[in-house]
Amino acid sequence: MYAHTVELDLPIDQAIEKLKAVLTDAKMGVVSEVNVQAIMKAKLDHDMPPYRLLGICAAGIARRVLEADRDAGALLPCGCCAYEVAPGRTRFALQDPAGIATLSGNADIAAIMAEAQTHLAGVLATLRG
Repeated sequence: MYAHTVELDLPIDQAIEKLKAVLTDAKMGVVSEVNVQAIMKAKLDHDMPPYRLLGICAAGIARRVLEADRDAGALLPCGCCAYEVAPGRTRFALQDPAGIATLSGNADIAAIMAEAQTHLAGVLATLRG
């Protein structure tokens, strides 16, 4: 498994705002946001439904990962995609921290990602709440 998913009965912009609020409560946040829909239109003149890529990070966890292995920055921030599966219903797929642990091959990073998994589980539980 590479992602945890959750769906909210909200349009994409409202769902992203809710995700950001829940992440803030968990001492995490969105550090980057890419509007894939707009890029596809601008670069390829391709129309598609709203689709966003979000970079999610917990600064304390990121610091510890980078201290364990500076090259592991290539695995950060944790990715998340958001798109509407139906009008007014948004799906999030959030990167599973276990994937970072496996890719790094570093025991220290694996331990840090286990902690990140706990934080993410709380975020998902709140969103599903």
